[in-house]
Amino acid sequence: MHNRKSAGLAVGAVALSLAMALTGCSNQKGQGNEAADKAKSDDGPVKIALLLPENKTTRYEAQDRPDFTKGVKKLDPKAKVVYNNANQDASQQQQQFQAALTDGADVIVLDPVDASALGAVLQKAKAKNVPVISYDRYFDGAAYYTSFDNEKIGELQGKAVLQGLKAEGKNPKSGPVWMVNGDPKDPNAADFKKGAVKVLKAAGVNIAASHAALDWDPDDARKWVAGQLLSGKKKPIAIYSANDGTAGGVIAATTRAGVSPVITGQDGEADGVQNILKGKQYATIYKAYAPQAKFAAKAAVALAHGKDLNASTKYKGTPTDFVDAQVITKKNIKKVFADGQLKPSAVCQKPAEMKKLCKQAGITS
Repeated sequence: MHNRKSAGLAVGAVALSLAMALTGCSNQKGQGNEAADKAKSDDGPVKIALLLPENKTTRYEAQDRPDFTKGVKKLDPKAKVVYNNANQDASQQQQQFQAALTDGADVIVLDPVDASALGAVLQKAKAKNVPVISYDRYFDGAAYYTSFDNEKIGELQGKAVLQGLKAEGKNPKSGPVWMVNGDPKDPNAADFKKGAVKVLKAAGVNIAASHAALDWDPDDARKWVAGQLLSGKKKPIAIYSANDGTAGGVIAATTRAGVSPVITGQDGEADGVQNILKGKQYATIYKAYAPQAKFAAKAAVALAHGKDLNASTKYKGTPTDFVDAQVITKKNIKKVFADGQLKPSAVCQKPAEMKKLCKQAGITS
């Protein structure tokens, strides 16, 4: 009887020790126990942090956030999506990233304000074995990347400038072209510029002036163009604008100065489409954000549950899915409404002149 009791106590002690060891492993995320980390989802709903960079560009709040959340919930109804927007503040985004780690995020989906400032927080995520998805803007160390092929986007932008000049019967070599590029902290902006410059230089274009619009701020673009126009330099035959927001700033400056170069943009935003219908902007680049959000949601849920990714390609060694884009001009403007990302009502209701312009273009609500 005494021996059986001693044996029972010993077994109990071993079981208790084993339980404590397993408990310790399950709480030491990133400490070499991947099996325990992958089983995290069995302990309760997974938590996915979505960190977006700013809200001056309307797509993030209107498209990316709801599309991503919808995609996650479709794949895992119990998953919790925690959202934060950095308002173009890199320090604020780092704090949001750290808060997501502290709050126990299983995956972080990040569109960085400043990709060069991520080193410390990415190391912390790595130490905790929390995968980080690079959303829209690439950064080293990501577990997965989804975006558009941004150099190709730039090539499309460059071609749009040339098409606009051709439509006006202008030789692309006949005068200076200015470039209003995106925020220098945004790696996509560099890729856009690279692709556009390649196309424009191949056509013999004289890129006479170039500017990087800080924080993608339309007013920054407006002020720079206004200053250039007052400087006495030869007026441009075209101004490449990296997105529709900066194109709006460019249009404000050129309209006030009474000049009308070919102006292009990107993103297919309501303001950009309105400017195309008004004849103030030649083209935009339409990018469907829903597929991008869907790719990110699929990858985030897979990583949160410890599953393998099934990406279509690799970019700089990172599993990647790219989304296609297309040039939109007045001739094919109805395509921008085809998938419902942009509603006719957002373009055609205000100001009053838009109702008539939309009707002329065959756009119906």
